[in-house]
Amino acid sequence: MPVITGFDIHDVRFPTSLTGDGTDAMNTDCDYSSAYVTLLTDSALVGHGMTFTIGRGNDIVCAAIGAVAQRLVGKESEELFKDMGKTWEYMMADPQLRWIGPEKGVIHIASGAVNNALWDMYARARDKPLWKLVVDFTPEELVSAAAWRYVSDAITKEEALAMLKAKEAGKKEREAIVREQGYPAYVTSAGWLGYTDEKVARLVKEALSQGFNHFKMKVGADPADDLRRGKLIRSLIDDPTLLPPSHAPPPPESIAGKNAGPTGAVLMIDANQVWDVSQAIDYVTGLKEIKPWFIEEPTAPDDILGHAAIRKGLKERGTGIGVATGEHAHNRMVFKQLLQADAIDVCQIDSCRLAGVSEVLSVLFMAAKYGVPVCPHAGGVGLCEYVIHLSLIDYVAVSGSMDRNVLEFVDHLHEHFVTPCSINTRGRYNVPDSPGEGYSIEIKTTSIAEYEWPGGSYWVGRRTEGKE
Repeated sequence: MPVITGFDIHDVRFPTSLTGDGTDAMNTDCDYSSAYVTLLTDSALVGHGMTFTIGRGNDIVCAAIGAVAQRLVGKESEELFKDMGKTWEYMMADPQLRWIGPEKGVIHIASGAVNNALWDMYARARDKPLWKLVVDFTPEELVSAAAWRYVSDAITKEEALAMLKAKEAGKKEREAIVREQGYPAYVTSAGWLGYTDEKVARLVKEALSQGFNHFKMKVGADPADDLRRGKLIRSLIDDPTLLPPSHAPPPPESIAGKNAGPTGAVLMIDANQVWDVSQAIDYVTGLKEIKPWFIEEPTAPDDILGHAAIRKGLKERGTGIGVATGEHAHNRMVFKQLLQADAIDVCQIDSCRLAGVSEVLSVLFMAAKYGVPVCPHAGGVGLCEYVIHLSLIDYVAVSGSMDRNVLEFVDHLHEHFVTPCSINTRGRYNVPDSPGEGYSIEIKTTSIAEYEWPGGSYWVGRRTEGKE
């Protein structure tokens, strides 16, 4: 029985600020970065995990990962795998580390990296991709694997168990469907604020040719410029002459209530937290002409009542625009309150802002109970590789639906992963299917050697050239 003997941690940073990738109204200077950990055992079995940052501060997260991972050293892996919910509680229960959260901030995203690494190890030990490991659980095992403290007023274990049992009979059919079709995706890569109109137009046309019909753009820096850019994107995605020959109209249920254009294309907008509540209502109302499905992160991510007020205000003004948030919702309790307050139309979990798979499961259960679609955040290095697993778990085992769901796709940095995600010709994620890939988050050793901070060959070269 393998025993966890230690861990390796790497601070890996990619210079995306040089090309404007990731730029938005709040985050204008982004170097996509991975605080990366590998759990080691006294056998060949390992587990990889990471959390995402945008540059400076990644070293702080790496230090926190070491503090969290130390708690697992000396533990037998199979004992930890027996009850991943209980293991998650053990991981989170160090009182001195908990004090510097609790369950939020740097210590929480560090815990996410470690919990994800343990789940990766579990999947590798069973020779399955992570999503397949989890959907093959019995309903009882799946409930046991989740994080439950503080959410019983929104959903109980008994309610979750009944919900999962009701979906059990259709799991094999849904798995076959998603393997054949792929999982619906949307494009953010064309909508960064730092791109020229020419680059935006080129990227939108490329995405259309690849089969995408959901697009997201960043807003919040200047209303007139946002309206102009939105009209540009709308003019392209609504143009039937730009659709590929293989294009088929999207199923009506997949675009119902999304302000889709004549070609079935859907536009979403993302403000990345820049507005106060009343300002958000006014600003988004001014963008009604470009017919977005939702406004993402219109205000502070912890402001549950603010999101509820924005959603209500947009409805009262007849905009037809919904509210989405979640990528910075730092724990399951924030999601619980967003759902209880009717504050969101779309739930956007983040694979490593939450403290790993176990906490994600509890949010999936709550969202399914409240009937809110889960469209995970994936705008960063490694997040696309992570979240396809989570969306597959939601569809196959939890909600049983992907009619209105779309999973974010950003076409950056996939080449640095051993088992990168991929998109099919219909603009959908392919299902990860390699038995040994676990959670699909293993970074190539050559990429670590090149981009580790500060001693990787790329960063040493930048300093030598006087550019750093």
